[in-house]
Amino acid sequence: MVRHPGRSDTRPSPSGTPRAPLAQGEREPSGPGRLRSGRLWKALSGRSVAGQVFVLQVVIVLLLVVSALTALVLQERHDSSREARNRSLAVAQTFADAPGTAAALRLPDPTAVLQPRAEAARKATGVDFIVVMNTDGIRYTHPKPNRIGKKFVGNIGPALAGGIVTEEVHGTIGELVQAVVPVRDANGTVVGLVSAGITTAHVGGTADQQLPLLLTAAAAALALATAGTALVSRRLLRQTHGLGPDEMTRMYEHHDAVLHSVREGVLIVGGDGRLMLANDEAQRLLDLPADAERRRVLDLGLDAETATLIASGRVATDEVHLVKDRLLAVNQRPIEVRGGPPGSVVTLRDSTELRALSGRAEVARERLNMLYDAGVGIGTSLDVTRTAEELAELAVPRFADYATVDLYEAVLKGEEPKPGDALRRVACTGLRKDAPLYPVGERFQFVPSSPQGRSLQAGESVIEPRLRDSPGWRAQDVELTGRILEFGIHSLITVPLRAGNMVLGLANFCRSEKPAPFDAEELALAEELVARAAVSIDNARRYTREHGMAVTLQRSLLPRNLPAQSALDIAYRYLPAQSGVGGDWFDVLPLSGARVALVVGDVVGHGLHAAATMGRLRTAVHNFTALDLQPDELLGLLDELVARIDQDEIPADEADTAATITGATCLYAIYDPVSRRCTVARAGHPPPALVRPDGSVEFADVPAGPPLGLGGLPFETAELELPAGSSLVLYTDGLVEDRQRDIDEGLELLAGALESAAGGTPEETCAAVLERLPARPSDDVALIVARTRALGADRIAAWQVPADPAAVSEVRSRVTRQLADWDLDELSFTTELILSELVTNAIRHGRAPIGVRLLRDRTLICEVSDGSTTSPHLRYAASTDEGGRGLFLVAQLAERWGTRYTPAGKVIWAEQPLQ
Repeated sequence: MVRHPGRSDTRPSPSGTPRAPLAQGEREPSGPGRLRSGRLWKALSGRSVAGQVFVLQVVIVLLLVVSALTALVLQERHDSSREARNRSLAVAQTFADAPGTAAALRLPDPTAVLQPRAEAARKATGVDFIVVMNTDGIRYTHPKPNRIGKKFVGNIGPALAGGIVTEEVHGTIGELVQAVVPVRDANGTVVGLVSAGITTAHVGGTADQQLPLLLTAAAAALALATAGTALVSRRLLRQTHGLGPDEMTRMYEHHDAVLHSVREGVLIVGGDGRLMLANDEAQRLLDLPADAERRRVLDLGLDAETATLIASGRVATDEVHLVKDRLLAVNQRPIEVRGGPPGSVVTLRDSTELRALSGRAEVARERLNMLYDAGVGIGTSLDVTRTAEELAELAVPRFADYATVDLYEAVLKGEEPKPGDALRRVACTGLRKDAPLYPVGERFQFVPSSPQGRSLQAGESVIEPRLRDSPGWRAQDVELTGRILEFGIHSLITVPLRAGNMVLGLANFCRSEKPAPFDAEELALAEELVARAAVSIDNARRYTREHGMAVTLQRSLLPRNLPAQSALDIAYRYLPAQSGVGGDWFDVLPLSGARVALVVGDVVGHGLHAAATMGRLRTAVHNFTALDLQPDELLGLLDELVARIDQDEIPADEADTAATITGATCLYAIYDPVSRRCTVARAGHPPPALVRPDGSVEFADVPAGPPLGLGGLPFETAELELPAGSSLVLYTDGLVEDRQRDIDEGLELLAGALESAAGGTPEETCAAVLERLPARPSDDVALIVARTRALGADRIAAWQVPADPAAVSEVRSRVTRQLADWDLDELSFTTELILSELVTNAIRHGRAPIGVRLLRDRTLICEVSDGSTTSPHLRYAASTDEGGRGLFLVAQLAERWGTRYTPAGKVIWAEQPLQ
């Protein structure tokens, strides 16, 4: 540092004593009042000795006040408790010994005499209650009349023995003290008890009188401590000017060290244009002479522009000036605006090397940003084409003017590519839309001499800085490449999309607007971008393959055509999820007696395992339906099946890694067109929606059982009566629930869609519901809309049969007449034979009541019911047996036959086709 010989490093104070030097940016206070108040606050802030003494005094006063308050509260509590005991005991004892108390207890109605006395005594003595009771603790008096006749709450044992009980309890009116004393007759016998009580809050109160005095004394002590500390602080501030000698020395040394160690030039120029201070870095940058300080800036040999700026004192921000061979960024600020002397502060920063580095740093930063954007912006979906488009969109215009992506056809199908196959352009992005490049969707093959052909053959990147000088590239298509050169494309980078040892295709980057050709550094950046995109494209390819396999499996397991039946008019929809394949499924199963079963379910999870499990559950439902079970019984069997699937098939050593069934839901419904009743049970599935013939929509109140596989709880059924023309809507949760809305909102939307489509066909209802879904839902959606039909009374014939073998002939006669009415005379013989065998078996082996029912539906259905639950079995009778051939004949004559159980017994049925 260069100092003027006559320069002083301190500044005089008003009293003539030396004062600490002003630090950079420090200014003198504007007046004595501001100086005193600022230093006084500093002294009281706790950093000075006076401040520390003040804090200590405040702590001592606060401790004394807290101790006094604590002692006062404890004493008040003790006095209140003692006073409450004395008063309650005195009142109870006085009332017990009062004349007439013992005599009143012997009266038929003690309350009439004692209640007025007790209330008068209570009000006169100020207690909260006076209770007179018999020796069993039953109250005769109480301030609240509704408690008279109830048992007293407290300890009365000692009082019954002639003693006195005083206890503190927590009652409905707060903390209180109650006393219980005996009432004796003339012979000294305890004939009753008297209890008096008073809350401690109603006793005492001396603390409230002493508290203001105590707080006033504390406030006075704090005021005296503050005044004393302030007087001491002012005296210390006048003597030391707020700083001690060590502190003043340390401040000066620190300021001097910082000023001359920073890598930035600092100048202080006086108001007269003279240089007052220059640190070491400023002397080096400006090459100042040794005696520069105290000289005029214009006389220091600086260039005229820089010298004029420094001498003028005007504000400057990062003004660049050429001083000899250096580019200096100059910042200048005046110092008098902060109360200092006239002048300015100038800072100088050498930006020669920074400007050279800033260009390269900007390029590196942009490349890092591109790589980061590639990491988060490429591969956002498991779609091969979209991933390729994301790569092209990222590269233009930040890296190239045009970018294209070409993939093998097999990659688009999810398969592994084969060398030599044709490529298809899947993405093309550029600054202009009229570039003469292969369009998206074009199939082509590159010649071996072209850069793309060499890249595919070697599996390495190829750069062509100047396409005009590349005859191999022009050999691809002379006419097309000529138009490309005329368009202005002059430089090319082609990079293979590699996934391990497999080449998926090519990425091409072209330059036309930027005149500079691609270089080696840009080739490395292109390879990094393409490598990241190749991983995402390969993942999308694998997903496409697995998704296609799963969809194929899933669709093969779902019903392709609905079975023929007359009870329901059915329409359905199935939508696969946007990503992954789920386990949603549905089915329509005809049952005996013209009934139809509807089932819809959902296996938790996605993928092949969920689809395979769905197929197994659907097969199981088909098998269980053959048993003609009730919905709750069928769900119970499914529940056991799901619980056993993983336990039986997953080896112990693969239990931690193998896919398991995390749960499944199911809804099973049986509709009977004869009774128009629908029996429904569900296992963790959303309830069905009902659309009445008048268009009203409601969700059926079906008991919600646990999902399949949990076990432990039985399933319950609900019976719904559905008029003809009603619609039963079954669905999976993908229809009403997704990430954007909860299930309640989804159910409201479903109800609105069903109301708007009321009166339409089931197909129209399905279309109206799906219109409100996104194009690609996040979960699978299965939807069934079933409009009910009723089997008319003219197509039903039923009658009761007495348990007499002679009644079989009457059954045959009635059947013959009924079939004649239905124009089915050709079925009379077989029907008579079937019913004869079934009714005879019911009479011999069953129990009354026995009934016969004929249904004319798509087939002729014969049903015989009885009160027994024993099921007949088909067997082959020996040649010597006299019977046992009845069911064999029924099985030969009928198209189908079977048994179903009812709460009252069983029904044996047989179906014959209508010829």
